[in-house]
Amino acid sequence: MDFSLLTAETPLELINQTTQNSLLGSLGIEFTKIEPRTIEGTMELSEKNCRPDGLLHGGANLALAETLAGLGSMLLVDFKSYDVRGIQVTGSHTGSLKKGKALGVAKIIHEGNQTHVWNVDITNEEGRLISTARVTNMIVKRND
Repeated sequence: MDFSLLTAETPLELINQTTQNSLLGSLGIEFTKIEPRTIEGTMELSEKNCRPDGLLHGGANLALAETLAGLGSMLLVDFKSYDVRGIQVTGSHTGSLKKGKALGVAKIIHEGNQTHVWNVDITNEEGRLISTARVTNMIVKRND
């Protein structure tokens, strides 16, 4: 899939299929809902994204957060002319996940010409917050 053609109308199945041979596939990240300023996704707990004791790794939470916010920013810019690069991710882990899926919801809180800032809340399947993250993306003009 040519990501310069990506829009909010691109089928989720196509986006998820395209990302399976990347970090997203390795961690079990899938997009579940795309709206212009809100992106949702899940990450199934597996041995590839957990700590040795079986708990979801905090770094995997941050990868989920940056992934959701990154796609959100890609949908808000002319991706043929501009690139999106994550420049800062911070998170607070408020709970743990020992089984099931992590559910992430990314909402944009600042949409500037050069930066986008997203808030991403990650919960367990019962809705209990396990992590909250702030993601800043830089919007840069393509030189190619």
